Amino acid sequence: LRFRLAGYPRKHNEGRVEVFYNDEWGTICDDDFTLGNAHVLCRHLGFVAATGWAHSAKYGKGVGRIWLDNVNCAGNEKDIGDCKHRGWGNSDCSHEEDAGVVCKDERIPGFKDSNVIEVRKLLARVGSWCPAPWGHSTVVAWYLDEDTDTATPDRSNGGCWCLILVAGDTSSAAGCAGRGSGLLSPHRLFTERQQLNYRLHSVSCTGTEVHLSLCSFEFYRGNSSAACGSGMPAVVSCVPGPLFATGNAHKKKQRQQQQQQGQPRIRLKGGARVGEGRVEVLRSSEWGTICDDRWNLQSASVVCRELGFGSAKEALTGARMGQGTGPIHLNEVQCRGTEKSLWNCPFRNITQEDCKHTEDAAVRCNIPYMGYETLIRLSGGRSRFEGRVEVAVGGDGDQPRWGLVCGEGWGTLEAMVACRQLGLGFANHGLQETWYWDASNVTEMVMSGVKCAGHEMSLSHCQHHGASLSCRNTGTRFAAGVICSETASDLLLHAPLVQETAYIEDRPLHMLYCAAEENCLASSARLANWPYGHRRLLRFSSQIHNRGRADFRPKAGRHSWVWHECH
Repeated sequence: LRFRLAGYPRKHNEGRVEVFYNDEWGTICDDDFTLGNAHVLCRHLGFVAATGWAHSAKYGKGVGRIWLDNVNCAGNEKDIGDCKHRGWGNSDCSHEEDAGVVCKDERIPGFKDSNVIEVRKLLARVGSWCPAPWGHSTVVAWYLDEDTDTATPDRSNGGCWCLILVAGDTSSAAGCAGRGSGLLSPHRLFTERQQLNYRLHSVSCTGTEVHLSLCSFEFYRGNSSAACGSGMPAVVSCVPGPLFATGNAHKKKQRQQQQQQGQPRIRLKGGARVGEGRVEVLRSSEWGTICDDRWNLQSASVVCRELGFGSAKEALTGARMGQGTGPIHLNEVQCRGTEKSLWNCPFRNITQEDCKHTEDAAVRCNIPYMGYETLIRLSGGRSRFEGRVEVAVGGDGDQPRWGLVCGEGWGTLEAMVACRQLGLGFANHGLQETWYWDASNVTEMVMSGVKCAGHEMSLSHCQHHGASLSCRNTGTRFAAGVICSETASDLLLHAPLVQETAYIEDRPLHMLYCAAEENCLASSARLANWPYGHRRLLRFSSQIHNRGRADFRPKAGRHSWVWHECH
C-alpha cells in the first residue's frame, strides 16, 4: 500500500487521503470515520499522529475508485488494512464523501521527507546519443508519472538533461533550468525511427508550464510503433542558465544585469542546497517572509524562474526551511505561472492575526545537473557526512587525479561550499588538521589558498592558488576536512533591540567583582583601587534568534562546564 495527500487548498500536513491499491489510486469514504482512522493514516504518511480529520470532500473530490468505506480503527493499528472495513473496493459512496486528514506537523524520525509516490511509466526512450553542453553524452529516457503529474528523466553516464518528445514540438518545452537549443540531428535518428514506440504527439507548450504534463498533447493509441510516420523523434538540449555559467564573460554579463536592475527584491534563505530556501521579499526597505496560505507550484515556479532557476520542484509550507524574522509581507499569493515576477501575482496584504512565522513559505527549484559532486569526496570519516576533503583535478586522459586541500586558512565558509558541492547540507565544522582521518592512499596536496565567499557551488569557483601551490605544511595531517549536517542552527542578533536599549552607566567597583573575575571588564580595571571608585559601562539588552532547523548547542560538552558562583 502507498499513501499520499492531495487536494486544494491545503498545507503539506493535510489533505484528501489517497491510497494506491491494486495498481490504482483511490480515495476513502468518510462514513463512520474517526480520529483513530486519521492516526493510522497519518503514520502511513510519515507523521507522528493526527490532530483532526475532514469529511464531505473538504479538499476537493477525488477521481477513480473509492477503495475503503466504513473504516473503523482503534488508532494503534500498524496498517489501515488491519482496521475493520467493508472490503477493498466495496463502497456505496460518491466522491462527495471523500475523507481527509490533518496530521500533526512532526515527522516520524527517519521517514522520507515527502509523501509524493513515484509510480513511473515509460514515456519515451531514445536509442541515440544526446550531446550535452558540458562535454558528456548519454542515452536518456523520460518517465511520466501519471499519478503525481510529473515527468522525470532517467539520467545515466553523466546526466545530460534531454527532453524526449515527439514530432511537432518546438523549443518552448517546460522544465529546463536554461534555454532549449532546439531539435538535434534528425537525420541521425531517421534510421532508428521504426525501432521507437511513440506515446505523445502534437505537444504544445507556452514555455511557462510547471512541468510537461500541463502542456496540451495527444496520446497515440493502439500500435504506437507505426505512429509518427511523417515526423521524427524530437530532442532538446538544455544549456545551463546564467547562474550556472562557468565562463568569465557570462559572469561579467550577469553582474552588469544586476547593476542595471538594482537590488533584488526576492531571495532564498535557510536552504542547504542551491535553488532551495525560505522565500523572502523586500518591501518598504525591509526584508520579510510570505505566508503559506494557498502556496502552490505555480507561485513557487514564478519565484524560481525570477531567481534564475528552472521551474519549482516543490512548494513547501509550514516553515520547512526554518522560520524567518521580521514582518510577514504577503499572504494568499496566487500566480498563474506566466508572470515574470512574484510582484506581478495577485496577493493579499497580511494582518497580524492571519499568519505566524511557523507558516513561512519555501521552495525547492529545479536546477541543471552540473556534475560538481563527482569532483569532490570525503575519506576517513565515521559517517558519510564527515572526512578529509579530496578533490579531482585534470589528469592523463579521462582519469582525474585525486588530491588533498591545504588546511591553511580553511574555515567555515570553505566548509560550507564543500558540503554544498557534496550534496550533504550545511557545514558544522571546517577542520585544518585531519590526522585522525588518515585512512586514504591519497597523499598529494593539489589545492591551496582556498578562500570562499560561501555562496559558490564548487570549491573550484572559490579563489585559490591554482597550479602555483603554496602550503607551509604539506603533510597529510594538515589536509582540510569537514563535518556536514542536513540541518543547522542559524543565529541572528536582534540588532534594533541593541540600538533601542543601549545606555551608559557608571557602576561602583564593589558591584563588579563577578564581572572582573569573568574578564568582562577592560584590562585597565586591574589597575583600579578596588573596591573604591567606579567603571563606566555601555549596557544593552540582547536577543538572539535561531532561524535554523537544528538546536544551537555550545561546542563544549557538559563534562567541561565549570560552576561559577556569580551565576
